[in-house]
Amino acid sequence: MRNSIEFEVSGPYALFTDPLTKLGGEKLSYPIPTYQALKGIIESIYWKPTLLYYIDEVRIMNPIRMESKGVRPLDYSGGNTLANYTYLRDVCYRVKAHFEFNLNRPDMAFDRNENKHHNILKRSLKAGGRRDIFLGTRECQAYVEPCEFEAGKGFYDHYGDIHFGTMVHGLNYPDETGRNQLEVRLWQPVMKDGVICFIRPEECTQVRVISEMLPKRFDETNVESAIELDAQLDREVNL
Repeated sequence: MRNSIEFEVSGPYALFTDPLTKLGGEKLSYPIPTYQALKGIIESIYWKPTLLYYIDEVRIMNPIRMESKGVRPLDYSGGNTLANYTYLRDVCYRVKAHFEFNLNRPDMAFDRNENKHHNILKRSLKAGGRRDIFLGTRECQAYVEPCEFEAGKGFYDHYGDIHFGTMVHGLNYPDETGRNQLEVRLWQPVMKDGVICFIRPEECTQVRVISEMLPKRFDETNVESAIELDAQLDREVNL
């Protein structure tokens, strides 16, 4: 499809935690990446408020392994603290995703050019992303590159089903739902032969309100259109 993409993301460590427990204390990674974490990765490759990314599938290529480390997190009340963080070790994921235009953003209607956005997304992926790539948290740097989702051998290719219980699917922001509030979505993922098929955010039945929030305004004055950005990238290549 003209709005879809496949990529591989890998790194030595990952830390996918419940966003409601990020303020402090011991941290334990989920065994698999959340929908929200993978969405954040593709948004680091290329993002515009015109677009909404949907993660379709993730393939777990390496065995799920954990490693604990003693760290000194920032203590907002002062003093010197030590905490244990449990990371995923040596991770590699293959991701299928696509984008759709954000119809809750009528202020970005001028930028709805599917072909231009797709071209920029593919070019940004080949370059390793327009921003730094992280696996759940900033200390877990990662790398992205194009791939074929089904190619190669994965550790869980013929493993059967693995259930992970209830975990966070992602966050609902006001400009993605049309509601002026921040919400968290929960679901029960199942991995089948190494592949997790994600449901769309609007299909999640367990949604909790976190706080009131208003969408940020974007328009031609503070956003460069895809046509302008694509032309700029062409000029940079020809220099």
